[in-house]
Amino acid sequence: MGFLDRIFGGKKAEAAPAAEAAPAAEAAPANAPTGSDIPAERVGLNGEYDQSGLAKRVAQAFDDDGQIDDVETLWVAQTGGTVVLKGKVPSQEFLDKATSVASGVSGATSVDASGVEVG
Repeated sequence: MGFLDRIFGGKKAEAAPAAEAAPAAEAAPANAPTGSDIPAERVGLNGEYDQSGLAKRVAQAFDDDGQIDDVETLWVAQTGGTVVLKGKVPSQEFLDKATSVASGVSGATSVDASGVEVG
């Protein structure tokens, strides 16, 4: 299990067939932007509008990075363009790497790790 599956209950992003893409679009709020009008922090795993898009893409980036193991006590959320990390990590090096990866995800304006305990 990885961050994305553990936190959001989703599998890694795959190209969604057209039949599956329509329900996701319908789940977006009626006033949600579409296409290129979606704010960077709201772009989902497949380019759709997703209220938690940035957090999901950060979780996927953690899963894709060979140096970040899934730590079951670390959680990813977002507030606008700020990636919020909470929980506990095994070392400062791990936290530094996670912060670096999170800050590199498109749409991330900052990373708040103040809710993370090291040790």
